[in-house]
Amino acid sequence: MPADFSGYWGRDYGRGDDIMRVLQNAIYEIGKQSGHSDPVGPMASERDVSRLIPLARLVELITRTDELTISQTEHEIFVERKDDFSLLCAFFDGVAKPTDSAFGKETCGWDGERLISLQEFPDGLRVIHRFQTSKDRKQLRVTTTASSDTAPMPITVSRFFWRIQKRPGKFECIETLSMNRVCSTGRLAL
Repeated sequence: MPADFSGYWGRDYGRGDDIMRVLQNAIYEIGKQSGHSDPVGPMASERDVSRLIPLARLVELITRTDELTISQTEHEIFVERKDDFSLLCAFFDGVAKPTDSAFGKETCGWDGERLISLQEFPDGLRVIHRFQTSKDRKQLRVTTTASSDTAPMPITVSRFFWRIQKRPGKFECIETLSMNRVCSTGRLAL
């Protein structure tokens, strides 16, 4: 394997993309591409915005985990995401083997030292996760891109994680589109 991602990772809330800013930038870009504008600047159509918001909500949901546990052997990489579905990358003779499920198809591969996980779902929905560690292997960057045949453009969000020693925490935090970061000393349920 070109890189080792194994270990426990805790989210660095001081770094990473703000989902509202990413959505606003995407709406601005759509407006620029379409040529629509008002006195404030380029404006996307209501139809384009209404098709983009569900994709932004999806990216928000699948990137809000604050803890990753990554197990890695020479044949597979298993990424457990707290309160979310896990990712599994299987390799046979150094080549990634796609896995099919009732939900779609997952394929993994390497781009240099970056691990790429592509999930293809019915109706043209695609989610790509790119994992990359810092040179000292103390930080992990996860860049998630979701695209759909129905959305006017993809949404990409980067999250950063620190290598941590696994122990129970006092606070539980999540990020939401409507309230930004929400933290509690108890279990959060949304």
